Amino acid sequence: MNHSNSDQAAAPRASRSSEKHQRILEAAILVIAEKGFFEARVSEIAAQAGVADGTIYLYFKNKEEILMAAIDSAFGVFLERARAELAGNPSPREQLARLARLHLEGLGANRPLAVVFQTELRHSARFLAQFSHHRLVQYFDLIRAAIRQGQAQGQFRTDISEKIAANCFFGALDEMVTSWVLSEHDYSLAGAADAVVDVILKGMESSKAR
Repeated sequence: MNHSNSDQAAAPRASRSSEKHQRILEAAILVIAEKGFFEARVSEIAAQAGVADGTIYLYFKNKEEILMAAIDSAFGVFLERARAELAGNPSPREQLARLARLHLEGLGANRPLAVVFQTELRHSARFLAQFSHHRLVQYFDLIRAAIRQGQAQGQFRTDISEKIAANCFFGALDEMVTSWVLSEHDYSLAGAADAVVDVILKGMESSKAR
Protein backbone atom coordinates (compact mmCIF):
# COMPACT_ATOMS: atom_id res chain seq x y z
CA MET A 1 0.00 0.00 0.00
CA ASN A 2 1.46 3.39 -1.05
CA HIS A 3 1.56 6.30 1.37
CA SER A 4 1.44 9.91 0.23
CA ASN A 5 4.14 12.35 1.22
CA SER A 6 1.67 14.06 3.54
CA ASP A 7 0.99 10.77 5.34
CA GLN A 8 4.70 10.19 5.78
CA ALA A 9 5.18 13.71 7.13
CA ALA A 10 2.25 13.37 9.54
CA ALA A 11 3.84 10.48 11.45
CA PRO A 12 6.89 12.39 12.71
CA ARG A 13 4.70 15.42 13.45
CA ALA A 14 2.39 13.28 15.58
CA SER A 15 5.40 11.80 17.36
CA ARG A 16 6.83 15.22 18.13
CA SER A 17 3.43 16.43 19.25
CA SER A 18 3.07 13.51 21.66
CA GLU A 19 6.55 14.09 23.06
CA LYS A 20 5.88 17.80 23.56
CA HIS A 21 2.59 17.04 25.31
CA GLN A 22 4.36 14.68 27.70
CA ARG A 23 7.10 17.25 28.39
CA ILE A 24 4.44 19.76 29.36
CA LEU A 25 2.81 17.28 31.75
CA GLU A 26 6.14 16.43 33.40
CA ALA A 27 7.05 20.12 33.62
CA ALA A 28 3.71 20.89 35.26
CA ILE A 29 4.38 18.34 38.01
CA LEU A 30 7.81 19.87 38.73
CA VAL A 31 6.62 23.49 38.73
CA ILE A 32 3.41 22.89 40.70
CA ALA A 33 5.27 20.78 43.28
CA GLU A 34 7.75 23.62 43.81
CA LYS A 35 5.46 26.65 43.60
CA GLY A 36 2.04 25.27 44.50
CA PHE A 37 -0.89 25.22 42.09
CA PHE A 38 -2.12 28.73 42.78
CA GLU A 39 1.32 30.35 42.55
CA ALA A 40 2.57 28.39 39.54
CA ARG A 41 2.33 30.20 36.22
CA VAL A 42 1.68 28.72 32.81
CA SER A 43 4.75 30.60 31.54
CA GLU A 44 6.90 28.77 34.13
CA ILE A 45 5.51 25.42 33.01
CA ALA A 46 6.24 26.35 29.40
CA ALA A 47 9.82 27.36 30.26
CA GLN A 48 10.39 24.11 32.19
CA ALA A 49 9.04 22.13 29.23
CA GLY A 50 11.13 24.10 26.73
CA VAL A 51 8.16 25.33 24.71
CA ALA A 52 6.66 28.73 23.91
CA ASP A 53 3.89 29.98 26.21
CA GLY A 54 1.38 29.84 23.37
CA THR A 55 2.20 26.19 22.71
CA ILE A 56 0.64 25.25 26.06
CA TYR A 57 -2.73 26.52 24.86
CA LEU A 58 -2.61 24.28 21.80
CA TYR A 59 -3.05 21.39 24.23
CA PHE A 60 -4.80 22.84 27.27
CA LYS A 61 -7.37 25.52 28.02
CA ASN A 62 -5.94 26.54 31.38
CA LYS A 63 -3.67 25.61 34.29
CA GLU A 64 -6.38 23.51 35.93
CA GLU A 65 -6.66 21.34 32.84
CA ILE A 66 -2.88 20.91 32.77
CA LEU A 67 -2.84 19.70 36.38
CA MET A 68 -5.67 17.23 35.86
CA ALA A 69 -4.06 15.88 32.67
CA ALA A 70 -0.69 15.49 34.43
CA ILE A 71 -2.24 13.61 37.35
CA ASP A 72 -4.37 11.49 35.04
CA SER A 73 -1.36 10.56 32.93
CA ALA A 74 0.81 9.63 35.92
CA PHE A 75 -1.91 7.58 37.55
CA GLY A 76 -2.67 5.88 34.25
CA VAL A 77 0.92 4.65 34.14
CA PHE A 78 0.60 3.41 37.73
CA LEU A 79 -2.59 1.48 36.91
CA GLU A 80 -0.95 -0.16 33.90
CA ARG A 81 1.93 -1.33 36.08
CA ALA A 82 -0.45 -2.48 38.80
CA ARG A 83 -2.47 -4.60 36.39
CA ALA A 84 0.73 -6.06 34.96
CA GLU A 85 1.89 -6.98 38.49
CA LEU A 86 -1.38 -8.84 39.10
CA ALA A 87 -1.56 -10.48 35.67
CA GLY A 88 -0.12 -13.77 36.89
CA ASN A 89 -2.89 -13.98 39.50
CA PRO A 90 -0.66 -14.36 42.57
CA SER A 91 -2.25 -15.11 45.94
CA PRO A 92 -4.54 -12.42 47.38
CA ARG A 93 -1.97 -11.57 50.04
CA GLU A 94 0.76 -11.22 47.41
CA GLN A 95 -1.53 -9.11 45.21
CA LEU A 96 -1.98 -6.60 48.01
CA ALA A 97 1.72 -6.71 48.86
CA ARG A 98 2.62 -5.94 45.26
CA LEU A 99 0.15 -3.07 45.08
CA ALA A 100 1.55 -1.60 48.29
CA ARG A 101 5.15 -1.84 47.08
CA LEU A 102 4.26 -0.31 43.73
CA HIS A 103 2.37 2.52 45.46
CA LEU A 104 5.21 3.41 47.82
CA GLU A 105 8.07 2.74 45.40
CA GLY A 106 6.44 4.78 42.62
CA LEU A 107 5.86 7.89 44.71
CA GLY A 108 9.03 7.39 46.72
CA ALA A 109 11.04 7.60 43.50
CA ASN A 110 9.34 10.84 42.38
CA ARG A 111 8.99 13.39 45.18
CA PRO A 112 7.47 16.15 42.98
CA LEU A 113 4.73 13.75 41.90
CA ALA A 114 4.15 12.70 45.51
CA VAL A 115 3.86 16.36 46.55
CA VAL A 116 1.28 17.03 43.85
CA PHE A 117 -0.74 13.91 44.72
CA GLN A 118 -0.65 14.43 48.47
CA THR A 119 -1.10 18.19 48.67
CA GLU A 120 -2.00 20.08 45.50
CA LEU A 121 -4.66 17.62 44.36
CA ARG A 122 -6.45 18.00 47.71
CA HIS A 123 -6.64 21.77 47.69
CA SER A 124 -9.75 21.53 45.55
CA ALA A 125 -12.73 19.31 46.33
CA ARG A 126 -13.57 19.41 42.64
CA PHE A 127 -10.09 18.26 41.60
CA LEU A 128 -10.25 15.43 44.09
CA ALA A 129 -13.77 14.41 43.05
CA GLN A 130 -12.78 14.30 39.38
CA PHE A 131 -9.71 12.23 40.12
CA SER A 132 -11.56 9.89 42.49
CA HIS A 133 -14.40 9.21 40.09
CA HIS A 134 -12.18 8.74 37.06
CA ARG A 135 -9.01 7.03 38.28
CA LEU A 136 -8.95 6.27 41.99
CA VAL A 137 -12.03 4.07 41.70
CA GLN A 138 -10.07 1.80 39.35
CA TYR A 139 -7.33 1.39 41.94
CA PHE A 140 -9.89 0.57 44.62
CA ASP A 141 -11.41 -2.02 42.29
CA LEU A 142 -8.06 -3.84 42.20
CA ILE A 143 -7.71 -3.70 45.98
CA ARG A 144 -11.28 -4.85 46.61
CA ALA A 145 -10.98 -7.70 44.11
CA ALA A 146 -7.92 -9.04 45.93
CA ILE A 147 -9.71 -8.75 49.28
CA ARG A 148 -12.82 -10.53 47.97
CA GLN A 149 -10.66 -13.33 46.60
CA GLY A 150 -8.86 -13.66 49.92
CA GLN A 151 -12.18 -13.78 51.78
CA ALA A 152 -13.54 -16.42 49.40
CA GLN A 153 -10.44 -18.54 49.95
CA GLY A 154 -10.62 -18.19 53.73
CA GLN A 155 -7.41 -16.17 53.95
CA PHE A 156 -9.04 -12.90 55.04
CA ARG A 157 -11.70 -12.21 57.63
CA THR A 158 -15.23 -12.08 56.30
CA ASP A 159 -16.59 -10.11 59.26
CA ILE A 160 -15.01 -6.95 57.79
CA SER A 161 -16.56 -5.55 54.63
CA GLU A 162 -14.28 -5.41 51.62
CA LYS A 163 -14.98 -1.69 51.31
CA ILE A 164 -13.80 -0.93 54.84
CA ALA A 165 -10.76 -3.18 54.41
CA ALA A 166 -9.88 -1.47 51.10
CA ASN A 167 -10.22 1.97 52.69
CA CYS A 168 -7.93 0.94 55.56
CA PHE A 169 -5.39 -0.51 53.13
CA PHE A 170 -5.31 2.57 50.92
CA GLY A 171 -5.48 4.95 53.88
CA ALA A 172 -2.40 3.43 55.51
CA LEU A 173 -0.37 3.73 52.31
CA ASP A 174 -1.66 7.23 51.66
CA GLU A 175 -0.70 8.38 55.14
CA MET A 176 2.78 6.88 54.75
CA VAL A 177 3.31 8.96 51.62
CA THR A 178 1.97 12.13 53.26
CA SER A 179 4.27 11.66 56.28
CA TRP A 180 7.23 11.13 53.95
CA VAL A 181 6.41 14.26 51.93
CA LEU A 182 6.11 16.38 55.08
CA SER A 183 9.10 14.87 56.87
CA GLU A 184 12.26 16.92 57.36
CA HIS A 185 14.28 13.70 57.22
CA ASP A 186 15.11 11.88 54.00
CA TYR A 187 14.38 8.16 54.19
CA SER A 188 13.36 5.38 51.85
CA LEU A 189 9.59 5.29 51.44
CA ALA A 190 9.83 2.02 49.52
CA GLY A 191 11.70 0.51 52.46
CA ALA A 192 8.54 0.81 54.57
CA ALA A 193 6.37 -1.17 52.15
CA ASP A 194 6.86 -4.63 53.67
CA ALA A 195 6.28 -3.42 57.23
CA VAL A 196 3.09 -1.57 56.26
CA VAL A 197 1.75 -4.58 54.37
CA ASP A 198 2.54 -6.86 57.29
CA VAL A 199 0.63 -4.66 59.75
CA ILE A 200 -2.41 -4.26 57.50
CA LEU A 201 -2.69 -7.85 56.37
CA LYS A 202 -2.25 -9.31 59.84
CA GLY A 203 -5.34 -7.38 60.83
CA MET A 204 -7.21 -8.81 57.85
CA GLU A 205 -6.12 -12.44 58.14
CA SER A 206 -8.68 -14.97 59.25
CA SER A 207 -7.87 -17.24 62.17
CA LYS A 208 -7.74 -20.17 59.70
CA ALA A 209 -4.94 -18.51 57.76
CA ARG A 210 -2.73 -17.98 60.84
